[in-house]
Order: sequence, then structure tokens, then C-alpha cells
Amino acid sequence: MNIRRFTKFASVLAIVALMVGFSACDQIQQLLLPASPQIEGVSGEVIIGLDLALTGPYADSYGLPMQRGFELAREEINQLDGPQITFITADDRSTAEGAVEAFNTLIHQHGVSIITGLAISTLAREAFPVAQENGVVVLSSVPAASGLSAIGDFIFRAALATDVLNPNGVRITQEKLGYTKVATIYDESDLYSTDGNTVLTEVLTANGIEIVATEPFQGSDDDLSAQLTRIMEANPDTIFVSALSAEITKILIQGRAVGIPTSVPFIIPGLTRHEVQAAGDAAEGAISFVDWSSTADTPGNQAFVENYRAKYGIEPEPWAALSHATLYILVEAIAEAQSTDSMAVRDALANIMDLDTILGQFSFNADGDAVHDPVVLIAEDGELKVFE
Repeated sequence: MNIRRFTKFASVLAIVALMVGFSACDQIQQLLLPASPQIEGVSGEVIIGLDLALTGPYADSYGLPMQRGFELAREEINQLDGPQITFITADDRSTAEGAVEAFNTLIHQHGVSIITGLAISTLAREAFPVAQENGVVVLSSVPAASGLSAIGDFIFRAALATDVLNPNGVRITQEKLGYTKVATIYDESDLYSTDGNTVLTEVLTANGIEIVATEPFQGSDDDLSAQLTRIMEANPDTIFVSALSAEITKILIQGRAVGIPTSVPFIIPGLTRHEVQAAGDAAEGAISFVDWSSTADTPGNQAFVENYRAKYGIEPEPWAALSHATLYILVEAIAEAQSTDSMAVRDALANIMDLDTILGQFSFNADGDAVHDPVVLIAEDGELKVFE
């Protein structure tokens, strides 16, 4: 369609980086300089489908933080002199069936050409083929199991896949901690967790690190003391956990309760401030592999942190940051495509290279997976700090 194009993304980030100290409604308008480059393109309304877990077990930990991140980015962009973004939101109810239904509703009932959101890899594995079969672009902000973007050429992800995040984290932590024998525990009912454990096992073995215990569990299990006791008895130097939010908190608390000493750190890809604070003292010393840090000096990041605090009264969650960045990446692709046509946006996304974002310089690889610098953090005094 014939539309007036978005402001170039780099200019938007330069504006956002200066926003701290302005009122929420005036931040961007007051800093939109006349010299900011404008390119012919998109006008009117840009409709984007949004799949979120607004109900069910993943809502509080994933869906609602994602919604906050998307909404903050949408408000920022809509204050620029350009097209207005409108979300059509579908609740996947934290189930695979709900995710498939949400995608079908967005595509067939609302006619969207672009979908974003969707948190959980197990759900994404079922829903992504629906978009691929219908030629609808998906840029999903959170699911990280390896191989999901390879489902098709319309599928992209902003979060680092486990086969990127976990090897980097093992390299950094092993160099610092010098562990030679480890244990792993993972949720065998969840795709992200099983895939994460598989990647960790391969990397640890390749680096000559002995795995003295591997303990699977079901996400519905309330009592993991038997698995954690067996791990303690195997006397590992450290313990790798592959699980989602609720299970992470459970493992931290129950692990210390059965007697695993604080000298044996838990290393947990995807650990966030939410689980650290929920687990209290049991989380002290836990190490996280993540996509984003609130303290990073990446373009626009500190403005994002301040604006998030001002709008919501809480610290931003990684899933909110990933979702905020995701919408800006989509805006860049729509601007390059000068269209919301799914094939044009797909091709524009595939060509994104070294784009400045709050995640750092961002690119996609040939499969549509994210390429940016990962972060390793450690829990100290109830907060996550850079692991040094």
C-alpha cells in the first residue's frame, strides 16, 4: 500500500535516549528535531497482531511484562510524526491450543500480516507453523528453544536461542569459577527446558566437564526434594537449571532447604529479578544467562529503564525489555519495506544488520534468529548484577 514511512529507527533511538526528565506525554514530541531524517512511507494506522499470555500460569511472569514493554514502545512511537500503531491482542491462555487459536483468530478473523509476542517455546512450536502456512510474519520476542525460527522464512525471534546463550554462559562462568563437575536439573515437560538442558549437556561434555547427575522433573511437580537430594549427594561444583519461572523459584528454595550449600551456585539461563526476589536468600549467588541488563549502556537503554519505572512504578523485566526492543525492530523493518505487506516486511527483517537497540547492536542470522551480545548476571543482595 502507498504509505508515508516511519522515522528511521536510529533517529528514534537518539530521541528516546534523551527522554529522561520529560513528562511521559511530551518526551518525544519535545525532542523531535526538524533535522531528524524523514522518509516517504507509512501513514494512518499500522495494525499488528499481539499474542500474549494474559491468563493462565504464564501471565504474571511472562505475558504481563511483555504487554507492558510492547505498550510503552507503542506509546513512544505513536508520539512521533508518523503512522499510529494499533495492537489487536489475543490471549493464548498459556496453552498451546490457545496459541494456535490466537494465531488463527489474528490471521483469519482480523487479517493481520504481522504478529508479535508469544512467550513460551512449547506454545511457539505449535503456533509458528500457522503463521508460516499463511504467509504471515512473526517476530516473537521471548521464546528461545533452538531451531524454532527454522520452521520457516516468515519466522523471526528477538531473544537469543539456547544454542547461543548457553554456550556463551558456560564459557564465561567456567573461566571464572573453574568448575570441573556439575549436575543438571530440567523440566522434561517443557520444550525450552529440555532443549536448554540438551545444549548445556553438549557444551559441558565438549569442554571436558563431568556431569555427575542429571535429574528431570515435570513442571507440575510440587516437591523436587528427591531430585535435589540426589544432586547434593553427587557433590557437584555447581548446578545447572533449565526451567521456567515458577519452577526456578521452587528449585532455588527447595535446593537450599535440602542442604545444598551456598558454596555450590545454581546457574540458571533466564533467571530474572522476579525469581531472585521470590526465592529470597535462597537465590543469593545464583547466576543467570540473559539477553539484557538494566544497567547496560546500550542505545536508549537507560531512557527505557527510567520511562518504564515512571509509567509502571516497577523495575523493568527482561521480557518487557525484549518486547520493547521487538516493536522498534518491527518499526525499522516496516520503514525499510515502506509497507506492511508480509513478504516485504519479511525481506526487510532478514536484511537487518547491526541495528542499534536497547539489546545492543542487533542482527538476524540466516534462520531468523537473533544475533546480539548476551549477558551474564549474578544475584547479590536480592538484585542481579553483572557477573565479573
